[in-house]
Amino acid sequence: MNAGHWEHYSHPADMGIRGFGATREEAFAQAALAMTAIVVDLEKVQASKAVQIVCEDDDDEMLFWYWLSAVLFEMGLRNMVFSRFEIQAFKGGLKATAWGEPVDVDKHQPAVEVKAATFADLKVTRDGAGMWMAQCVVDV
Repeated sequence: MNAGHWEHYSHPADMGIRGFGATREEAFAQAALAMTAIVVDLEKVQASKAVQIVCEDDDDEMLFWYWLSAVLFEMGLRNMVFSRFEIQAFKGGLKATAWGEPVDVDKHQPAVEVKAATFADLKVTRDGAGMWMAQCVVDV
């Protein structure tokens, strides 16, 4: 499977998320979608408002953790949910645009709150075919 996609995986206390992509940035974006999909049905989120996010770290795994933490911060700060992410890498970090809309409880029917990305199962890898995978457990 070469197309970017995401999945949830079970964890005893919380929820695991994984993003897959042809690039590291696509895997990060897919993981952010997986995280958002814990909260709401992504198909109900209109990508109408853009938010800029910048994260810096030289380590892929720490950059991934910072990325998810920044997405959660923006969701909380702006009372928004996101359904689309575009990420561009730069040396030592990434800059991204997240698109979404303000939370509407009747429309989005939020299920749970993701409190934080954790270091549990934190992994960013590339397989022999060149496919990237980024995963961690999030605290719900």
